[in-house]
Amino acid sequence: MASNRKKSYIEKLIEKGENQHLDFKFAVNDSRKIARSMVAFANTDGGRLLIGVKDNGVIAGVKTVEEFHMVETAAHIFSRPPIPFRSIEWNMGGKMILEIIISKGRHRPYYAQDEHGQWTAWLRQSDRDIKAPKILTEYWTRKSSGEITTLSYGPFEKFFLQMLEKQGLVSLESFRRLMGISRNQANEIALQFMLMDIIAIRFENDKPFFFLKQGSTLF
Repeated sequence: MASNRKKSYIEKLIEKGENQHLDFKFAVNDSRKIARSMVAFANTDGGRLLIGVKDNGVIAGVKTVEEFHMVETAAHIFSRPPIPFRSIEWNMGGKMILEIIISKGRHRPYYAQDEHGQWTAWLRQSDRDIKAPKILTEYWTRKSSGEITTLSYGPFEKFFLQMLEKQGLVSLESFRRLMGISRNQANEIALQFMLMDIIAIRFENDKPFFFLKQGSTLF
C-alpha cells in the first residue's frame, strides 16, 4: 500500500540530488576539503551542504557537534576571507544530519587553503567544484576596489567585440592566437570589458568563455 506520509524538507532536498546549490557529504574528515566546497558556493550563487548524506542520497547520519566544529574550522581557518554560514540540525529517524547554508559572498574572491598551504579560489558548476580562472578573481578584486576603468579602444579591442558578435561565445585563447598577442594582453582586454559591464563569462566543460551582455554597447 502506498504511503500518504508527506516528505520532509530534508527528504525533498535529497530527492533533488547534488546540483548547483546542493552538495552531499558523508562526513567531514578534512576541514580543508569542506573549505573548498564552502568557498565554491560563496564565490558562485550560494548553496547548502548536507552532512551525513552519502553521494547516492542515503542518509548515514553524523555526530553533529563534531561536524560543526570541523565546518567552523573550514570557514574561519582554511577560508580567506572567513565565510559566514548558518547551520541546522535535523533528526531523520534517529540519524542526525547537519545542514550548512552558505550565501553568495559579499567579498569575493574567496580562497580555500589546501594541504600544501596553497590558496585557491573555487566555483560551483553544476554538481562539481572547479578552480576559478585568474581573470575572474582579478575581476572581483578590481570591482570591489571601486577603481575607475578606462578602455583604450584599438584594433585588438574592436576585433574581440566583432568575434563576440559573430560567434556568441569566445575563448580568450582563441582570441589571443588569432591576434598574436600575449595571454596577459588578452586577459587585460577582456577584463576591461567585464569591468565596463559589456561582456560576461560563462563555463562550458569547465572552460571559461566570454559573451556580449544583452543590450551592451561600447558607446
